[in-house]
Amino acid sequence: MFHKNIKLGLAAATIGWAAFEFYQIHIGNGISILLLSSIFVFFYFKNEFLLLAFMKLRKQDFKGSNKWLSYIKKPESALIQKQQGYFYYLQGLMLSQTNMTKSEKLFKKALELGLSMKHDLAMAKLNLAGIALSKRRKREATMYLTEAKKDDKYGMLKEQIAMMKKQMKKI
Repeated sequence: MFHKNIKLGLAAATIGWAAFEFYQIHIGNGISILLLSSIFVFFYFKNEFLLLAFMKLRKQDFKGSNKWLSYIKKPESALIQKQQGYFYYLQGLMLSQTNMTKSEKLFKKALELGLSMKHDLAMAKLNLAGIALSKRRKREATMYLTEAKKDDKYGMLKEQIAMMKKQMKKI
């Protein structure tokens, strides 16, 4: 994994190279080198290890996803802010099965840094509501649940929210 500034440097260098190729009237070379520079720009905004971790998570391979996340050593310096949010979000999902206290901190940190997708925000808030409910903090769980319902625009978490409300009534 390259540092985020190295990715920007590589993108700038390849754009400069493409401009030189255009100046030399090698249009085909210039276009192909511009396409190459777009790869560096893409990986600046979407970290390759986070993408691989998400792919493993879709297949329910928590061990493999955790392996890809472990390659990111210093997320504060290697990732942009939204990527840091997703890094902590994924780690929170991994730990939500075993260590609820640590996963609660990670989800809160992910929400603080920001997640770009509404359904990811809803999922993080739903997990926080579940953690708060298991710790008998009903007011906090209700707050997170209403926020999760508001962020769930497409109704993907409708069943989980309804199930959580039923559990909340029992307490």
